[in-house]
Amino acid sequence: MVLFSGLCLGLGMLGEWLGWPETATTAIFLLAILAGAMEIVPKGLQGVVRERSLDINFLVTVAVAGAMLLGQWGEGATVVFLFSLGEALESYTLGRTRRSIQALMAMAPETAQVKGAGGGERTLRVESVPAGSIVAVRPGDRVPLDGVITQGESAVDQAPITGESVPVDKGPGDTVYAGTINTTGYLEVRTSRPFTENTLAKIIHLVETAQSEKAPSQRFVERFARVYTPAVVMGAVLLVIVPTLLFNQPLAPWFDRALVLLLVACPCALVISTPVSVVAAIGNASRNGVLIKGGAYLEKAGALRAVAFDKTGTLTRGVPEVQQVVPLNGLARADVLRLAAAAEARSEHPLAQAIVRAARREKLDDLPAVEGFQASAGRGIRATVGGAPVTLGKPAWVEASGVALDGAGVVLAEVARAGHTGVVVARGETDGRPPRVVGVIAIADELRSTAGATVKALRRMGVRRIMLLSGDNVTTAAATAARVGIAPQDVRAELLPEAKLAAIRELVRQHGQVAMVGDGVNDAPALAAATVGIAMGAGGSDTALETADIALVADDLTRLPWVLELSRRAARTIRFNIAFALLTKLVVLGLAALGMASLWLAIAADTGASIVVILNGMRLLGRAPAQPLADVGAARRRYGLGHEDPHAGHAH
Repeated sequence: MVLFSGLCLGLGMLGEWLGWPETATTAIFLLAILAGAMEIVPKGLQGVVRERSLDINFLVTVAVAGAMLLGQWGEGATVVFLFSLGEALESYTLGRTRRSIQALMAMAPETAQVKGAGGGERTLRVESVPAGSIVAVRPGDRVPLDGVITQGESAVDQAPITGESVPVDKGPGDTVYAGTINTTGYLEVRTSRPFTENTLAKIIHLVETAQSEKAPSQRFVERFARVYTPAVVMGAVLLVIVPTLLFNQPLAPWFDRALVLLLVACPCALVISTPVSVVAAIGNASRNGVLIKGGAYLEKAGALRAVAFDKTGTLTRGVPEVQQVVPLNGLARADVLRLAAAAEARSEHPLAQAIVRAARREKLDDLPAVEGFQASAGRGIRATVGGAPVTLGKPAWVEASGVALDGAGVVLAEVARAGHTGVVVARGETDGRPPRVVGVIAIADELRSTAGATVKALRRMGVRRIMLLSGDNVTTAAATAARVGIAPQDVRAELLPEAKLAAIRELVRQHGQVAMVGDGVNDAPALAAATVGIAMGAGGSDTALETADIALVADDLTRLPWVLELSRRAARTIRFNIAFALLTKLVVLGLAALGMASLWLAIAADTGASIVVILNGMRLLGRAPAQPLADVGAARRRYGLGHEDPHAGHAH
């Protein structure tokens, strides 16, 4: 109908230029008005009757009716066409900002291959697969539901959920998420939750909710518009009454000016200046592994002056790994690691598993036979490895077992200064001679490779203070801080949750805008007290999604300065949009009051300003998804999101 309205408008203008009869051109312009006004007039009347508000649809209706009464059929048709064209373009551009959610909806497969007790497979819709089922995922397939791998190894592309650009190697015991892509191997996955509760569904709901929440600047603009629009409408009425009744001026020109003023009155571009920017920025973040739970948090993130990090699971990976193997008393390094891995292979202790993983990474598969395995909880183990007695564990416990640590003292002191945990490996001789220390293995929670770069990036961005708040011991916390570039005076160690909370409150008192970055579980009080709570690894943590204001799904610290910069770009975009919209309104209002603006110029300025602020806001979105969805409505119903109002968030 918009295209038909435009065609009739062009035909009517051509007819006027060629000198067609006035009745013919009037009829053509009337067709253009009727085609373009089919949605405008009902919406305008509905706004007045039901919502008791003067929106742009009502003002356009009044203006076009006035133009027809004045015999300005061409201007009336121009107004209707330009306005309806602007509405169509606005709907299209706003729809693009929502495609981040629509693309997520399309990621989970419709069906899953569920294995039965006899080993056979049957195809079920993913909504019907109960938790605890075993599903088969073949190379190239998307994982249908969240779960844990029970069989098989493969590289899994987790970009849809975490934003990671490189597939992650997965094996038995590893978690996989619905919507991720199995690239190479065959996997069997035990589902951990039903479809509507999986990570993909949670992300969709969070992004949907976040994009509908209003930012502070948006609430301010809407309060301003509620006062501004009626004031300008009253001004339009006075513009007709005062000159005609008090100064005996002719009605027609002042009525025409009042119609122009009415069209300019509704602050469409102003109202839409903030929501389109917020929706675009949140959509961009969600595609890049960052969940922002609302426009308020998006705006706050750009104003941060201080950032506090938890250590374990935030600056570090939260998994102990072997950092160094120091051979002693003539044994080769590989032999020390091989000996320790063989002894620890039966232990479930995290430090033991770190040693076993290190041996596996170095291809030390020819482990000697182990007999007489005995574990002392939290201290160490004794076993016979390759026919020789081996004692392995904490230095004090090994020494208490009758092993002299003289040769290992210097090494253990260096390990302690580095903030690592030292594991002593002692071996006796097969001829009965007493055991001696043959090596020290230094183990530590591995530092994230991006931690130091992230701290530097935050400082470059102007974050005034960066702190480390840790429950770990002072030595370990200080060593970690030194490695990432946090000043010693900004390290707080051995903190209980309430102490972290107190530290955050003090930072807020000193700096105002403060972020706490933690794992979303132990740091929950501090996350809640900070201006912006930022959780790591939300892909597998319900608590992180519920507690934090922003979640770095990919466990990637580099996304932190990225999202802060995105927030600042969004703030700059919103400020420009508001200033541009206000300036445009003021200029056209002035021209209208002076009689220098026509109806079509007023609507062109209004629609043009709206399109400018929309396109400017959409720069925050980045590249739109390449493939459109076939049935967005069905996808929304599948995730329980209900019907989407095509004019949701619409300024008009």
